[in-house]
Amino acid sequence: MTEIKKNRSASSSNNKIWWLTFGILCGGTLLTRFYKVLEPDHVCWDETHFGKMASWYINRTFFFDVHPPLGKMLIALSGKLTGYDGKFPFEKPGDKYDGARYEGMRIFCTTLGALIIPLTFLTMWEMTKSIDSTFIGTLLLLCDVGFLTLNRYILLDPILLFFMSCSIYGVFKVRSLTDSGLEPFSTRMLCWQLYLGASLACTMSVKFVGLFVVLFVGLRTIADLWNVLGDLSKPVSLTIKHLIGRSITLILWPIVLYVFFFWIHLTVLSKSGNGDGFYSSGFQARLEGNSLHNASAPRVLAYGAIITLKNHRTGGGYLHSHHHLYPAGVGARQQQITTYTHKDDNNRWQVRAWGGAAGGAGGAGGAARVRSGDLLRLTHAASARNLHSHRERAPLSPKLLQVTGYGEDGVGDANDVWKVIISGGKDGDEIQTVRSKIMFVHYLQACALTTTGKQLPKWGFEQQEVACNPNLRDKNALWNVEDNIFDQLPKMSFEVYASGFLERLFESHAVMLQGNAGLKPKEGEVTSQPWQWPINYRGQFFSGSAHRIYLLGNPVVWWANLAFLVIFFIVFIYNSVREKRAKAFGKKIQDGDGSLLNAAGWSCAGWALHYVPFWAMGRVLYFHHYFPALVFSSMLTGILTVYLLRNLRRYLSQELGKTAYQCAMGLVISTAVYSFYLFSPLAYGMNGPLSNEPNSTMAGLKWLESWEF
Repeated sequence: MTEIKKNRSASSSNNKIWWLTFGILCGGTLLTRFYKVLEPDHVCWDETHFGKMASWYINRTFFFDVHPPLGKMLIALSGKLTGYDGKFPFEKPGDKYDGARYEGMRIFCTTLGALIIPLTFLTMWEMTKSIDSTFIGTLLLLCDVGFLTLNRYILLDPILLFFMSCSIYGVFKVRSLTDSGLEPFSTRMLCWQLYLGASLACTMSVKFVGLFVVLFVGLRTIADLWNVLGDLSKPVSLTIKHLIGRSITLILWPIVLYVFFFWIHLTVLSKSGNGDGFYSSGFQARLEGNSLHNASAPRVLAYGAIITLKNHRTGGGYLHSHHHLYPAGVGARQQQITTYTHKDDNNRWQVRAWGGAAGGAGGAGGAARVRSGDLLRLTHAASARNLHSHRERAPLSPKLLQVTGYGEDGVGDANDVWKVIISGGKDGDEIQTVRSKIMFVHYLQACALTTTGKQLPKWGFEQQEVACNPNLRDKNALWNVEDNIFDQLPKMSFEVYASGFLERLFESHAVMLQGNAGLKPKEGEVTSQPWQWPINYRGQFFSGSAHRIYLLGNPVVWWANLAFLVIFFIVFIYNSVREKRAKAFGKKIQDGDGSLLNAAGWSCAGWALHYVPFWAMGRVLYFHHYFPALVFSSMLTGILTVYLLRNLRRYLSQELGKTAYQCAMGLVISTAVYSFYLFSPLAYGMNGPLSNEPNSTMAGLKWLESWEF
């Protein structure tokens, strides 16, 4: 009875310590995250993008973005519910809000960012059941000024990190329930698995990098199923039940939610906007205010028609020209031909018979139809110059030929003649509006009109290169007629061309993925490389005004994390060798901290999954891409700190070991807190001289020359 009372007393004491620790961290989170949350009262960094997108959601205006919609929809919802009317332009960083109700959106993002701290605490507790390692790992994240800065503004990052943290907590909670022997179809197990599945869907619906946490959860789930299968005291049918339950809750359920979020996105954004041109003609026909919505046009193409030609590649633009010549040294100094993703009068062309007349031989209805195999000219409606190619190199693709605008008032030469061919059709087939995929083959040069997708320099207004490709199998050489203006033929409604939901869903993903892969840095933009991130090489200004905000990690936390990543690999190799040797000599190793090392291994795996893939990416990268990996590396540091201190304690006497352990823990905690105090002005704002000036408040804290504060 006395032993039972002692156990109950110890359990009660541990419970109080757990809640006290959790409460301290939550209190610290509230104080640090919401202090000066509405300062500065102007647009900071990427608030210009995501605030603008929130406005478009509120106004139901369609736009193009490389990220899935959930994060932006949540920002818009928070703004709508707190009085924001969607009218502030969010033109550029530094613009004063001047009465615009931005507060709700910023506080919403800050709240989700703040919740990451208690979620990390709960996750580490599920992983380790060690209050010390849980406290240290969570404290490191709490004391990182970079993590604080990133989670205080109208951005997707706090939303992404919140749902990612929900997913990590969910997968380790499910692991704990599985280890406890809970039935796979019990209500509690199913609820937690549904929570995990919903978290995964939400993470993927904010940014595609959410795929990394999906992979992490997949690996952890496979490990759980393997452990269940390897327990010979349980039937194989139990593993099958777990597999079925997780297939439904972690695969089918997230897919349903993910598609549902896109359905909301495509339903809400029902009005035409500046991103229409990235999408197909059938997609645009669904957008109110678009020239194709509730419009009518001739079913077939006739000579004399004014048309626009849309490239059939994913996200392809319109064939375009303007009153500007190629610069000296770039082929012939003739009029530029490009593709342009926005609707514009300079996208319009007149179809002319190869002999030069606007009309051809009369047909039914008094108009000559354009047919596959015909020779024709395309004359730019605004400049009256013909689409032309010749034996000059394309500006960015030297193996292809230059395409230009040539001639005066539609009169040019034989290099203006093109043969139109329907892909998959035969000679004599009529060219149909929207539906026909057509190729234009140059009559003399035997090359196909194509777009390379390469962005022209400033002289080409950063539009995309158009060239003529001798390879007639070029998949980017296909076009379709979109606008078709010709009064002599009967018209039909564009409704027949409008895409259904699934078509728009798949097209949205193709356009987003292509846009994401093709992101290039803008002139003067601060970018970074993956090698720079773990060493905290360079930060980024969030606000460059007199009140300066600078995104930079707490160097004490980041460099400690980097050191402990190296230490983990040393410890892992040491333990592996020790186990192999013990097994060879028939000895058994007693390691009471094996669960800590296992948790450290999973933290390291999470870090690697969220960091290593960036080395293979060709797109432009930024410093903030490292922060999901930072969550895992901070957890690893907390776990490994306690693991090493406990092992060190074994080599000391009981009293000395206890004292050394407590002193070391106190040193770690005080160092983390004091370093946060030193570098907190980076997050809350700096005024006055820069750090390299002696009278600066940050004097002496510029530890690397690459830091710019």
